[in-house]
Amino acid sequence: MSWGYTSASGRAAVWIMIIGAFWFAASPIAWRPALAQDELTEDLSDPGSSPAANAGGDESKERTLLDTVIDGGFIALLIFVLSIVAVAFIVEHSLSIRKGVLMPDHVMDEQDELIQQGRIDEAIESCLASDNSSMISQIVLAGLERYKSSEFGFAEYKAAVEEAGEDQTGRLYRKTEVLGLIGSIAPMLGLTGTVLGMIRAFNTIATEDMATPDKLAGGIGQALVTTLMGLVVAIPAMIAHSFFRNKIDSIISEAGKRVEQIMMPLGRRK
Repeated sequence: MSWGYTSASGRAAVWIMIIGAFWFAASPIAWRPALAQDELTEDLSDPGSSPAANAGGDESKERTLLDTVIDGGFIALLIFVLSIVAVAFIVEHSLSIRKGVLMPDHVMDEQDELIQQGRIDEAIESCLASDNSSMISQIVLAGLERYKSSEFGFAEYKAAVEEAGEDQTGRLYRKTEVLGLIGSIAPMLGLTGTVLGMIRAFNTIATEDMATPDKLAGGIGQALVTTLMGLVVAIPAMIAHSFFRNKIDSIISEAGKRVEQIMMPLGRRK
């Protein structure tokens, strides 16, 4: 995974999110399977029965999210893993694709001051400092290095800045491609699980003289679980993918204007 400019605390938050997701999967949740028809009949035929009287029996009916995933088979488990990956990337992108991370104010102010004063070597050292590592420092660094290394650098630094800007933009876009991929393949995996579940159900009908509902429930349950899981994972992933790409466009547009202002004094120096 590419962490970009995320701090150590941001990486720790991602791991906490992943561990919390697995803990939630293993903990009891409020989903309970529907009562079988014969249990409903028994409850209706016995007026004295009450939910409190059957509390002990219902206790064994509690299921976890992990139980539901297991019912969906290998395909559901794979979709569940993709959901964990998607959550991790959404958290990471939320921490790293931010104006304060990609365009720190203190870095821009420092570069603006140094370049205005003609202290190019100090400006380069500032861009290389680990504390100032950011998208905008890399873009400014490319322009400053072209300015220093070329005899006509005052006329060529803009090309270097544009190339560095395109490179940084491509890196940010590539970071979001994982969410786009998950959003594309999750419904396909859900459809695959649906097909496998229906095949399983029809095979049961074909091999059994009298297929009972409980024998068909496994295949039909797999079909429904995987379809639902695929959609539940894909929809947020696609929304997040679109959101982060739009956010990148906005930040890059603002960064371009800010870099042009910072580097403008170089065009007047020979």
